[in-house]
Amino acid sequence: MLMAARVMNTTFGIDLYWLPIGAGGTGFVRLNGEIYEAIMAWVKGRKRCHLYHSGLVVSAPEGHFTIEQTPAGPDPEVRGVVSTGPIGAVWLARRVPIFNYELRRWRDGTIPDIEEAVDSPRHLSSSPADAQRLLELVPAVPTLIWGRDELHAGEMWNSNSQIAWLLARTGVGVDSITPPPGGRAPGWHAGLVAAAMPDHRVTVHEIQPA
Repeated sequence: MLMAARVMNTTFGIDLYWLPIGAGGTGFVRLNGEIYEAIMAWVKGRKRCHLYHSGLVVSAPEGHFTIEQTPAGPDPEVRGVVSTGPIGAVWLARRVPIFNYELRRWRDGTIPDIEEAVDSPRHLSSSPADAQRLLELVPAVPTLIWGRDELHAGEMWNSNSQIAWLLARTGVGVDSITPPPGGRAPGWHAGLVAAAMPDHRVTVHEIQPA
């Protein structure tokens, strides 16, 4: 609660939070993340890392907003959802609602389990202009297939990809942004690759579940 209060007292700017994958969950997501990381570490011949999911708290003249990608749910307007995308495959997402993700721009919203964030918040900008620009860019974030590498960036598209895209397009110095020590943010590089490409070269999949 103290961390949340500190966020709300920020005047203007952009704050980045690193949350352990599976934070606050039943352990299923965390376990799958650990299995994925163990496989990737073995394939690449490196040590295992802690995996992190990113979210933003943006304080602009018009108010405070949380920006985060999460599994899609009912009543999206309540959470300020601006877009949805497919998980795994477009055909699957169109038929089964649970295979969709949503990107939120949630006014006065919350990031669940923010108290578990590590080495956070990272205050990236105190500029109201940066904050306003980022908020305006949220609807333009690509909605690529979660878990796939459609850009041939060398890693899958996920929540970190969308946050990295937003920060890069806003003009925040992304080169200096790194996960907590000993950690990794899968998908981050894919977002930077997408941000550097012309928009017409990035395929998007806006899903309207049946």
